[in-house]
Amino acid sequence: MITVEEHRDRVLAAVPTLEATRVPLVAALGRILREPVHSAVDLPLFDNSAMDGFAVRFADVAGASADNPVPLEVVADIPAGSAADPAFGPGQAVRIMTGAPLPRDADAIVPFEDTAGGLADSLGGIRVLVSPRATGAHIRPQGEEHRVGDEILPAGIELGGRQLAAAAAAGVQDVVVSRMPRVAVISTGDELRPPGAPLERGQIPESNSVLLEGLCRENGAEVVLTMSVTDDGDGLRAALADATALGADVVITSGGVSEGAYEVVKNVARMQFDKVAMQPGKPQGFGDGTPLLFGLPGNPVSVAVSFEVFVRPALRAMQGSADLDRLVVRLPVIEAWRTPPERRQYRPVLVTRDGVRPASSGGSHLAASLGRAEAYAIVPADVDTVEVGDVVDVMLVP
Repeated sequence: MITVEEHRDRVLAAVPTLEATRVPLVAALGRILREPVHSAVDLPLFDNSAMDGFAVRFADVAGASADNPVPLEVVADIPAGSAADPAFGPGQAVRIMTGAPLPRDADAIVPFEDTAGGLADSLGGIRVLVSPRATGAHIRPQGEEHRVGDEILPAGIELGGRQLAAAAAAGVQDVVVSRMPRVAVISTGDELRPPGAPLERGQIPESNSVLLEGLCRENGAEVVLTMSVTDDGDGLRAALADATALGADVVITSGGVSEGAYEVVKNVARMQFDKVAMQPGKPQGFGDGTPLLFGLPGNPVSVAVSFEVFVRPALRAMQGSADLDRLVVRLPVIEAWRTPPERRQYRPVLVTRDGVRPASSGGSHLAASLGRAEAYAIVPADVDTVEVGDVVDVMLVP
């Protein structure tokens, strides 16, 4: 057997970086950023109020208290979005709303709640009961967060809602991202039937293509072909030709890579086949070139684990991601289980407040139990048994 790292290194060494393209923010969700995003405006764009209240001269209200209220004349009103810049003098104030631009004569904000009448008594005259802490109180200075040209998002990150909002707030309307990898998903096996179809003896619902298509889409890929083929070889040859014609960057097959008599992927596909020291997922196939070929085992848990360990890093490397792997944390075990000798185990687990426990009895065919798993516990090859209280690496998955 070869190690997980040996197989992974061979995969990543063959991965090309896809071309970049500029897209509007609305089309960039889930994509990998290829060029840093720089702010097009100062953030904030101008000095503005952080509170609903009154723009004042700090010197006028520095000694205000409940026992010594300071009266001020309110001479203007500035809502958010206003371009007004009213002048005012000593003993005067301007009512101002959160986000509105600060008048040039103001150097502090008094919130409504620090006056005698608050909002209900906010026009005409007010009495300030609490002094602002200092000059600049409750003011958001222009450029406090970023100046024009500052980098706000680095290349290599995945663009989620928060990242897109940051770019939009910085006045950016489009970003440079990687093209989405085009992926073909092919399940193999005479026994496979579409979900919901009538089943005869020996037949099972086909779920691997659903699993792989979902995982690929979750990781920024465009799935251009999804199909199931029989074990005679002709269907697989046709599917591989279709994938190439559709411009697939990656082809992922499931099944047909083990030691049986009808291993169609082994018989047809241009891959190197290895036994990898992992459980589940020992039989693995991989072919470099265009498209890249991944030959995964047929059991659903093996498919899911193989995707996380080998395929997902490749898809992310293709897109120029700075982070190829899931977050791994250390958590205690609250229910013991056994592990296979001389193979690294990736055990589907549930995550609780107290630690992790197996999501199933452990078989790699247990597709329904896979749906409950929240993570994979990663157990080294030299460990025979995981005991309660042991602390293990845990790969978190959505």
